[in-house]
Amino acid sequence: MDWYSKVFELIDMRSFSNLWYWIALAVVWSAASHKVIGVPWDMVHKAAKLGGQAEADLEDLVRVSCNRMLYIAAVSGLWLVVLGSGLLTALVILGFWYWVEFAQAVFLLAFPMTLVGLLSLNTARIITDTALTGADLRRRLMSHRITTQFIGMLSIFVTALWGMYQNISVGVLG
Repeated sequence: MDWYSKVFELIDMRSFSNLWYWIALAVVWSAASHKVIGVPWDMVHKAAKLGGQAEADLEDLVRVSCNRMLYIAAVSGLWLVVLGSGLLTALVILGFWYWVEFAQAVFLLAFPMTLVGLLSLNTARIITDTALTGADLRRRLMSHRITTQFIGMLSIFVTALWGMYQNISVGVLG
């Protein structure tokens, strides 16, 4: 038995039957839900409860995060769109045309996160354009978080269905 076969025996290279993939999926969506446009969600609660300096800190952090996102989009947005769409297209072709399971798994993780990234950029633009503060800012962040959680739940559901299909077809039927 050579080195490669030992490694592949130790590490299951099939994505959907690998526990680490599901842990990574949970961590990614938990982090995406906790940090709304880069702002920790507990700061939103703290600002609503305490007001004053906590509210000012939230507004400052949101302003910095929004300005950063909009600057990155303005400076390198075209390249990000080109590289992102090229990567997603390659994953779709590899995953669903050539049936590479790893590409399917990465696509089912990357595509919804791309949607969340676009949603975050849109939210940052709205917050900056309308100069939201106080309760209006917290409502916008809450709306963004709920939409992110909905995308995450739908993504996890679709990924779980596809993963079960892959495991059944490869394990029992394949």
